[in-house]
Amino acid sequence: MTKTALRRAAMRAQSRQVEPLRHKPPELLPGVVPAGRDAPVIAMDNIAFQMPFGQVSGAHITQQQIFPGYQYLSQLAARAEFRMLAESVSSQLTRKWIELTSTDDNVDKIKIVEEELRRLNVKGLFQLAATHDSYFGRGQFYIDIEGADRNTPLILDPRTVRPGSLKRVAVVEPIWTTPSVYNALDPAAPDFYKPSKWFVLGRETHASRLLTVTTRPLPDILKPAFNFSGVSLSQLAEPYVDNWLRTRQSVSDLINNFSITALKTSMDQILQGGDDDASDDLFKRADLFTAMRSNRGLMLLDKDREELEQINTPLGGLHELQAQAQEQMCSVSHTPAIILTGISPSGLNASSDGEIRVYYDWIASQQEAFWRDPLEIIIKVIQLSKFGEIDPSIGFKFVPLYQMSAAEEADIRLKNSQVAGAYIESGVLDPSEERERLARDPDSGYEGLDIAEVPLEPEAMDKSVSERQHRAMMAAAGGHSTLGIPQSVGKEFAEKDAG
Repeated sequence: MTKTALRRAAMRAQSRQVEPLRHKPPELLPGVVPAGRDAPVIAMDNIAFQMPFGQVSGAHITQQQIFPGYQYLSQLAARAEFRMLAESVSSQLTRKWIELTSTDDNVDKIKIVEEELRRLNVKGLFQLAATHDSYFGRGQFYIDIEGADRNTPLILDPRTVRPGSLKRVAVVEPIWTTPSVYNALDPAAPDFYKPSKWFVLGRETHASRLLTVTTRPLPDILKPAFNFSGVSLSQLAEPYVDNWLRTRQSVSDLINNFSITALKTSMDQILQGGDDDASDDLFKRADLFTAMRSNRGLMLLDKDREELEQINTPLGGLHELQAQAQEQMCSVSHTPAIILTGISPSGLNASSDGEIRVYYDWIASQQEAFWRDPLEIIIKVIQLSKFGEIDPSIGFKFVPLYQMSAAEEADIRLKNSQVAGAYIESGVLDPSEERERLARDPDSGYEGLDIAEVPLEPEAMDKSVSERQHRAMMAAAGGHSTLGIPQSVGKEFAEKDAG
């Protein structure tokens, strides 16, 4: 190609205008919206519905900022990197799970609720919904109540949730749902850009029966374009995963070809356009060199016209570059490398304890911010189905992920006992109060202690032990004292026992 042709090609490339990407309505699978109905994200029968696809479309946005579709996000879920990101978060959210609590003595009711939670597999369903939230941008629970109209609101009342009517709780993948009705007129309304009804594969379902969790919500103007899902963790992490895959492959290719052997030989005839025989001879020489190349082979070189040279690429620092590319994936999901990859930090005094504590705090904030409300509704429905009423004294708390070691717990108990002893000795506390605290504290090591059975004082305990020993010896001697103690004393002890 001449210089003139290259210059014309460069000018055409500079003058070419790139069409900006545009937000568009989400592509729904056939059957999600019933025949003859349109999803409101496409209807655009009001000026408010035109905003997501009109005003925003003039902006220059990247491929990662538009909704790629559930089909594409499903394909990303087949890659190991995206699965690790989703499963590490969902598994940590439900690893310790919850502990039911009560302000009253409702042990029997709590056991029944716990059994129902296990029957419904609520823990596994929450882990699955959290995985869907990472893959697709939202997780949804459907509460299946026998005899209920799914198109009406779910009212937590014994008249609407009859005893034994809770059949199951299911997780619905977002690919099968789309909003049916939502308010786009009053920004001050509580349901503004919040669907009140959903199409679930053609069946209209009230939003109160399809509990929706979105941990990464989008601005209102983008919600219709994303089918009212939040932005998925897979979509946010895709550029970082692409960088990691490219770096990993580049390092692998470099290691595979880090050493190149060069043979300096005569190539005059080929470079000057010599005959084909000279070319064949040269390539035969190269084939011979390659075939004999090994630690056990012998390479013969022309003493005057050939020279062997080894060209090696430095490999120092490659592991650090590869590790940094992997750590970038960890940053987008707030996950420490030890949890996401299982790789421990290296170096002198290296530790991940601080990062893990921060990560556990972040998980706890996610539990309280997004996952408490749907779990409270499910527990209340369980109570209505089992007891016919909602007991306000029954609640729950998420069990902290961070657990102290046995040595740390023993040290805390020792310090607590020292403080309690000082309070008792100074008259601030009564021993019975400390005994009650130990019986109620699940971490004291004496939970469930019978506070009514108070132990004897040391002097009384010594006297009781001596009496028991004497009675045993008297019984072994047939009623005669073996320690020089009169039998009358033994009779006195026996009368005390009879009393």
